[in-house]
Amino acid sequence: MSERAVERLHTLPWAAVVDVIPQLSAALGPMLEGMPAEKALDRLLRELPDLTSLQRKAVAESVFGVGLWRRRLQAELGLPAPTPMQLLASLLRDLGGLHDVEPLFGWEKGVLPRATTKPASLADRYSLPDWLAETLQHEVGPEAPALADALNLPGPICIRANHARMHRDALARRLIALNLEVRPTRYAAHGLVITSPRPNIYGLRPFQEGLFEVQDEGSQLLAEMVSPQTGESVLDFCAGAGGKTLALAAMLGKDGKVHAYDVDSAAIERLRRRVERAQADNVSIHHTLPQGRTFDAVLVDAPCSELGALRRGPDKRFLIDPASLAQWPRKQLAILETAKAYVRPGGRLIYATCTFATAENEQVARAFEAENRFFVRQRPRLSVELLTLEGFLRTYPHRHQTDGFFAAMWFSSRA
Repeated sequence: MSERAVERLHTLPWAAVVDVIPQLSAALGPMLEGMPAEKALDRLLRELPDLTSLQRKAVAESVFGVGLWRRRLQAELGLPAPTPMQLLASLLRDLGGLHDVEPLFGWEKGVLPRATTKPASLADRYSLPDWLAETLQHEVGPEAPALADALNLPGPICIRANHARMHRDALARRLIALNLEVRPTRYAAHGLVITSPRPNIYGLRPFQEGLFEVQDEGSQLLAEMVSPQTGESVLDFCAGAGGKTLALAAMLGKDGKVHAYDVDSAAIERLRRRVERAQADNVSIHHTLPQGRTFDAVLVDAPCSELGALRRGPDKRFLIDPASLAQWPRKQLAILETAKAYVRPGGRLIYATCTFATAENEQVARAFEAENRFFVRQRPRLSVELLTLEGFLRTYPHRHQTDGFFAAMWFSSRA
């Protein structure tokens, strides 16, 4: 079984956390009781303003590590209800490779139980809730361990050049001049992956000048799948904070127009600020759906379970109520039924999610097709590595090093 995520833990600066072990309980306890790990960490770091950069990294990895690995740590300890500090000690010793941890916690040597074998089940070995382990096995079968391992690794820092203002190669040179290491994305035409240790992306001058956006490569591919042509009008039906809106705007150029709509007013306000920074003059923002008109392409990046982005939140898997998953297909299909009316005859409709759940993906797409025969499925002009035999876009962390995305595209054959 692959364990790249555990191998990564052996490379972290755990020794830097030794001096702040007592303070960590203030973050670990609330997090294990349901507070999001990022919020618990932020609160702790505010209380410890004098930490060195190395200590801050070690503290962050400690909080995120316990948040992510809690199930495996409990299985290795063999304790029915380990304390937050026991989980932390097990993380440092059993997964992080830091020896003789008991004295660091003020314990007698040998107090912390040792596992005799590695956990055998998928759920225990990769620290998954039972429902998620079952979902992975159902969705990818024998690839479940590889996908689970990929979900336990931090996602790469991926950015998209605002090529309406600066080509990807020129942006790469600009970032290299700032002592950053970058490489082109494997599939997306305008993306870069920052491979140097995590910088303050939002503090970089090129970001503040609107020359790039932080955007996962899979998300960039959704915009490319729309294939907007010069002069076209595109409706981003569930725009959110606008990552794909801005990507579409850059592809359309000054003669095209992106209309961004979302019911979330806070997200729309974030989009407005991003549009200003990117100097995307061809974006029109809507709080209500534009009535009485149709568009050359409509992108529906639908609300979903977001299982494809689990690597972006180390404790997210434990915060999801599996009973909530059943709600999504019905909502997604209803959104598609509304969005279809905005596609002009001969136009394109694109349905996308950030999940690998078939019930939210292929099943929703097929259900829509069954009731809308005049929408004809189209095969996207993307790398064959990204497409299923049925012509759907499918990306996975373990196969493509992107978040997990799905998309379907249809041509409107109405006269």
